[in-house]
Amino acid sequence: MTMTYRTISVQGLHIFYREAGRADAPVVLLLHGFPSSSRMYDRLMPELAAHYHVIAPDYPGFGHSDAPSPDHFAYTFDHLADVMDAFAQQLGLQHYVLFVQDYGGPVGFRLALAHPERIQGIVVQNAVAHEEGLGPLWLTRRQYWADRSAYADKLRANLISFDAAKQRHVGTDPHPERYDPDLWTDESAFLSRPGEDRIQEDLFYDYRTNVASYPAWQAYLRAHRPPLLVIWGKYDPSFTVAGAWAYQRDVPAAQVHILDAGHFAMDTMNPEVAALTRQFLDGLHLPADKPSH
Repeated sequence: MTMTYRTISVQGLHIFYREAGRADAPVVLLLHGFPSSSRMYDRLMPELAAHYHVIAPDYPGFGHSDAPSPDHFAYTFDHLADVMDAFAQQLGLQHYVLFVQDYGGPVGFRLALAHPERIQGIVVQNAVAHEEGLGPLWLTRRQYWADRSAYADKLRANLISFDAAKQRHVGTDPHPERYDPDLWTDESAFLSRPGEDRIQEDLFYDYRTNVASYPAWQAYLRAHRPPLLVIWGKYDPSFTVAGAWAYQRDVPAAQVHILDAGHFAMDTMNPEVAALTRQFLDGLHLPADKPSH
């Protein structure tokens, strides 16, 4: 299945996205995590594209999308979600299944709250919506939210340093030899781009609004009970396995699978993630999408 790489103008920004599958097939909108981009879905998308229209954009400030200065663009999750909402509307997406990982969770849940009628299902891969999902690394991050200037240096070491990039992938996995070091080398190079540190610090400072929004996201899940698949790498250094099981409190029928994988489960278990996702999607019996444009 041919993968295409496109850029469109959305709210005055060049937004890059990867796409595969038939235009009239049911849509899966894949929202990436930090500090990655749509590239994290490169191996998953071909596994789904035979029967689904898969689309993975880069947020502003990430990947190949524009990264305007924070002096001219507010890096908040509300703003990223607004751009992604406009992106989906511009592509004419009427309905879609969300696949969210890490930062994709806060962006995706905002889309779901704004347009619950569009959401046909949600796949969660290590994206937190409950307090118990936040591990010990979040102590420094909470301190940063409470006193940004005093903890800025510790935050950089905790979140955007080279060591943090590697640890984010490998975590506590007893088999670090299974991880391609290009993963964190490339991400560290991305984080080292001029101005990127300020972009990511601004955005992470806003992450506190996600934690404050957890009750609203949980209320959405309880009210709408979307079909829900939770795939969780248990070696994640940031997000605990308790955060995976917590989804069943809100959606009792949620399918939860704990894998011997890290924060980015597709690093080492892409075939397993693909198989679980295909099985979930096939079980939804989704009608073909009819783009509005």
